Amino acid sequence: MTFTVTVRDHMMVAHSLAGEVFGPAQRLHGATFIVDASFGASTLSDDGIVVDIGLATAALREITGALTYRNLDDEAAFEGMNTTTEQLCRSIADRIAERVVLGELGDAAGRLETKTRPTNAENKRTL
Repeated sequence: MTFTVTVRDHMMVAHSLAGEVFGPAQRLHGATFIVDASFGASTLSDDGIVVDIGLATAALREITGALTYRNLDDEAAFEGMNTTTEQLCRSIADRIAERVVLGELGDAAGRLETKTRPTNAENKRTL
């Protein structure tokens, strides 16, 4: 059995997207994103949890808060990147995964699995 816990936050950003495929979104525009971070494990901790939900919520809030009310076109972390929904998901997921590995979300490291690239189901790592 797999257990999953999801925490949610939102962020409001400004950005533009390069490329004809993006039509009017090539111009600077605002966007609001609902951001879900899901944590899955096949086993629970000794305390009966997947992840410390309070720490996970706070981590996601800090990550999205650092991006909220920002023009992503001006952020060094996204230089040369089209900040598509998919790219933003990857960036946020990588930042969350880093916190798991560092032990900032409790003792979840070693029990959680995450896909490092959403398009490749075989590319998984244990955190």
